[in-house]
Amino acid sequence: MDASQITLGSINIEAADPSALSKFWAGVTGGTPSPNDDSVYLPPAGPGGFAMFFQPLTGPRPTRLTIHLDLTVPWQTRSREVDRLISIGATKQWDVLDEHPHVQWTTLADPEGNLFCVAEHPPSS
Repeated sequence: MDASQITLGSINIEAADPSALSKFWAGVTGGTPSPNDDSVYLPPAGPGGFAMFFQPLTGPRPTRLTIHLDLTVPWQTRSREVDRLISIGATKQWDVLDEHPHVQWTTLADPEGNLFCVAEHPPSS
């Protein structure tokens, strides 16, 4: 079987306020929003980054999210990064610090309530 050529093009999010939510995520990723009518494209901030696309809600917001982002930061920087994200508008939900020996994470919500995690993995022995 040939290796897949699939890559992640963009994470697409429906938002009550695409412009405001794209500004929050620009603060998270370091990208620069590019508005277009009622939607906003947020390109990757660098070679290892990811793009996001924000568009207006097309219906009621689901009561339960079935997907969320797991963002990874270097070991022992999670707390500092969580504090930074809270300072730009995230809301802390909970920490998971001892459930798994290979990862610790904090679950946050963006300004519209979308959950995402900031995780750190200990260095290999």
